[in-house]
Amino acid sequence: MRRQPKVQPAMSHDTPILPGLSPVEGLDIHARFDGGALSSDGGVLLLREIERRMGISDTLASCLADRRDAARSRHSHASMIRARAMAIACGYEDCDDMDALRHDPAMKMACERAPDAALGLASQPTLSRLENLAGWRSLARMGLRLIDLFCDSFPRPPAQIVLDIDDTTDRTHGAQQLSLFNSHADGHCFQPIHIYEASTGKPVAFLLRPGRRPSGVEAARVLRHVIRRIRTNWPRVAITVRGDGHYGTPEVLGLLERTGCSYILGLPGNARLKEIAHPWCEDAATRRALSGRSKVRRFFQTPYAARSWSRERRVIARVEATALGADARFVVTNLAGRSKHLYEKGYCARGAMENLIKEHKLYTKSDRTSCHRWQANQFRLFLHTAAYWLLHGLRGAAPKRSRWRTATFETIRRSFLKIAVRVEQLKTRIRLSLPSACPHAQMIAIMLGRLRAQSP
Repeated sequence: MRRQPKVQPAMSHDTPILPGLSPVEGLDIHARFDGGALSSDGGVLLLREIERRMGISDTLASCLADRRDAARSRHSHASMIRARAMAIACGYEDCDDMDALRHDPAMKMACERAPDAALGLASQPTLSRLENLAGWRSLARMGLRLIDLFCDSFPRPPAQIVLDIDDTTDRTHGAQQLSLFNSHADGHCFQPIHIYEASTGKPVAFLLRPGRRPSGVEAARVLRHVIRRIRTNWPRVAITVRGDGHYGTPEVLGLLERTGCSYILGLPGNARLKEIAHPWCEDAATRRALSGRSKVRRFFQTPYAARSWSRERRVIARVEATALGADARFVVTNLAGRSKHLYEKGYCARGAMENLIKEHKLYTKSDRTSCHRWQANQFRLFLHTAAYWLLHGLRGAAPKRSRWRTATFETIRRSFLKIAVRVEQLKTRIRLSLPSACPHAQMIAIMLGRLRAQSP
């Protein structure tokens, strides 16, 4: 008679023990990793409501051609993108983390899968193949669709928007494509371009590019695609573009004037501009010396035409005198108004963009562009942008006058995502047990109610 194989009990293997914990009031502590269906990211279900409303994963997945055998494919492109974006938003920016998170019950529910489902989420090798799937045409479609997503995020077309454009350093540590040595960064890097809408902080466009300052032709090309796509969605919107000095080039100025956009851009100083500003610098230094103040500021405007410009334009100068001397900084604009107001309230307000770049780069770890192919790194940049949208949407669900509206993404993550939860799948429902001592339980309920009200 054939011998039957011996069936092992389900929990026959020892779960890892956590040694070295000191006793409490004379009681020994025995800790094991055998809690079962627990998750440390219970708040990810809030992100699920945002993703269902915005459809970010489906938007990106629609740009990828799926040539796999359907009979052998267990994970759709949309489900893999959704899992990756959720993990990044929760602080798991490395693709390797998905090997452990693929069976996390809360993460599975956030990705539209039952917590007890035998099939987990996609593993790291599967996700890495996805990241290397996109070609440049697919990536171009994704970039345009993300601009459409930005436009769709408004309940109605706004009368005007302000686009802040800047580039940032993304250090590289290998032989990645597009990686160049940059003396300012003191190493090899990428220098991606970021574009945000200033009043809302919403992401508009992101382009991975070589580690050097963008030329005027390149900056104009990027802005042309962005403006054209926005005007496709909103034909009558008034657009104002703000940028640093290396965006105040003849190519960018000409493009913005041809497309009917307003602009206020930095302008690098030169010998002629310094000559024009010299009397103002002398006046400011004299006023400071006579008044005894530590700093004196003066503002003036002048028509100016550089040799490379096709026409004369309005230049505003800020002259500042301190104990160290006097200096002048310049901006070029086609906006009407007083010089001081345009410089301090218009141009200097773009400094808030540094915080937006910081949230994208530091809190979603969008500088984890370690793939060799530039296409894979650009796709990763879009995945981190999807995570940015999720965190931005969660912060926006807080009441307007609450302190959470100005909180950083890291504070939002610690307060509302990193929450322990026990998950039980019953016959007719799923029961979630959150900590009784959760300090932000009332705010979580308020935010969830607001997110549900925004759902289609």
